[in-house]
Amino acid sequence: MTAYDESYPSICVEVGLTCEACTSNTAREVARVCKGLRGKMVGQMFVQIYPHPACSPMHANFAQAYRDASPKEVQRELSPVRIAAVA
Repeated sequence: MTAYDESYPSICVEVGLTCEACTSNTAREVARVCKGLRGKMVGQMFVQIYPHPACSPMHANFAQAYRDASPKEVQRELSPVRIAAVA
């Protein structure tokens, strides 16, 4: 593990970015360009965007923000149970 890895979430905080804000903002952008992702795909998208283990606790925040930002007709297809199963 490098010094970069060990200080990873703290470098975000140093520039004023919280984990919640980072994952929520990214999830809203993903929902805007990738409409209709279902639970497992939302989970896979999170892991692709946030591969660092320090980010993994934010999976549920990302999934909820994605659901909240999804159009209402798409939300009916998104099951919280399916999304939670990936976590």
